[in-house]
Amino acid sequence: MFQTLKNAWKVNELKNKLIFVFFAIIIYRLGASIPVPYVSPNALASFNASTAGSIFAYMNLLSGQAFGNATLFALSVSPYITASIVMQLLGIAFPKIQDLANSGPEGKKKIDFWTRIVTIGLALLTAIGYTMLITSSSYSGMTTVDRTGGFSWTVFFQCTVMVLSYCAGAAIVMWIAQLIDQYGIGNGISIILFANIVAGFKTLASALWGIITGDTFDLWLGILIAVLCVVFAAAVLVFIVWFTDSERRIPIQYAKQTKGRRQYGGQKSNLPIKLNMSGVMPIIFSSSIVALPATIAGFFPKVKWLTWVSEHFNYYKWPYLVVFLVLLVAFAYFYITITFNPVDVANNIRMNGGSIPGYRAGEETSNQIKKILNRITLIGAIFLCVIAGVPMLITVIYEAVTGGGLSAGTADANLVSFAQIAFGGSSLLIVVGVAIETFRELEAQLTMRNYKGFLD
Repeated sequence: MFQTLKNAWKVNELKNKLIFVFFAIIIYRLGASIPVPYVSPNALASFNASTAGSIFAYMNLLSGQAFGNATLFALSVSPYITASIVMQLLGIAFPKIQDLANSGPEGKKKIDFWTRIVTIGLALLTAIGYTMLITSSSYSGMTTVDRTGGFSWTVFFQCTVMVLSYCAGAAIVMWIAQLIDQYGIGNGISIILFANIVAGFKTLASALWGIITGDTFDLWLGILIAVLCVVFAAAVLVFIVWFTDSERRIPIQYAKQTKGRRQYGGQKSNLPIKLNMSGVMPIIFSSSIVALPATIAGFFPKVKWLTWVSEHFNYYKWPYLVVFLVLLVAFAYFYITITFNPVDVANNIRMNGGSIPGYRAGEETSNQIKKILNRITLIGAIFLCVIAGVPMLITVIYEAVTGGGLSAGTADANLVSFAQIAFGGSSLLIVVGVAIETFRELEAQLTMRNYKGFLD
């Protein structure tokens, strides 16, 4: 990895691209620190503590703490990622969209244009909801906007400024990501997501320090827990790297073909299938869905049954963990279904004169690929459950044993610290996946330039 970076730095073109990416990340992080008018930063700590266990906590992680600080880039890459997923789903529902995406550069440009439009629409809706939330009576003091007196042009102007600021911030983030795609090394959204999570590691470090210095545990026990968390994180990191690079290779035998006086084919190859083909997307999907009850309850704090939902179905409770793991497995299969088509793969193999040994080309090959894919998807889902579920399990056990100081849905400092650490597994998975993908892109560009030099 370091050798790849060193070799890339020696190539002027790649060095300029790396420098561009570096400055793009700096500009993004500066934008993530710019305050929005009418927001009171001093009151944000209570907001972050009260939203633990809801979808806002995960959005705060993906935004590099910008969401919890209500800064200009609070929405971060979430609208663009959601818009991309929506376009993928529309491609399945409407084959014409999928055909347009596969038609070449012009079709891809149209899809990208539609994705931008959807991104702006989602950013506008999200910005309105976010502004209404932080200006509500539940979080009074977070902003200087006073909505208790009903509608007024002053309140309308203030909320409009906040909505437009957050919407513009999301558009700028999308623009920066596309600049990284165009002038950098690619994977713009992934690189921004990587920078956000790395920037959030200081929060995890603060959570560990809070466990050591807190009043709940003795000093020696707090140090022991912190050391165990670090050792566990290192072991998880190694495991993620190993599993991410693992693949199941399906052998492919190509038949001999005679064209003119030459024979082609007759070679053995393989079809590599990654054990974790879905990546981190099932975690994002399931976290968003399972956190909806607590999120909705936050909007209606005076409704009794929603208050009960908030207290008994949150990040610290068993039902939340069980539903999360079930959804994780379900979304792992769902994401593979919409991104990998065994029938198309089998048809491509058949058109090139290939087949899986022992199976006829066509339907039998497709069924065998589908059978292997189902098994691999289950292994990948179990892997995601371990990475994302075990840290959450620690939080649930701590709350069950100590009670966590829960009172009217409010958690004590140590429980909030455990909840922040519990996001570490998902964070490491994203960071490792983006790092491996980025360095593979660098290696591909280095290889391409070596071939070009050889031909010249």
